[in-house]
Amino acid sequence: IIPVVMAGVLGIYGLITAVIINGKLDTPATYSSYSGYAHLGAGLTVGMSSLAAGLAIGIVGDAGVRANAQQPRLFVGMILILIFAEALGLYGLIVGLVVASTASEKGAGLCTSYAP
Repeated sequence: IIPVVMAGVLGIYGLITAVIINGKLDTPATYSSYSGYAHLGAGLTVGMSSLAAGLAIGIVGDAGVRANAQQPRLFVGMILILIFAEALGLYGLIVGLVVASTASEKGAGLCTSYAP
């Protein structure tokens, strides 16, 4: 059940990023192209890192549960590898939040708005 819970946390990372990005959205007159691409990049960063972490958790969880059934002392090693796999998604969340939260400050005056 541990790999399932850890994989579920990765979905929460995407939800956190979506809420942060939704809070940064403005009207089309003030929302620049830079902010749009920065928010897209933040979402893709969190999504792709969570995808990679989910793949790693799935592979390690499958092999670890099978190995744990044969040799119970492999449980600690499996948990350590699962934690390192989860760290991939956490690093992506941190990078995505930094990109999403600083998009409006760093992109001021670089690109035009979407408004005609």
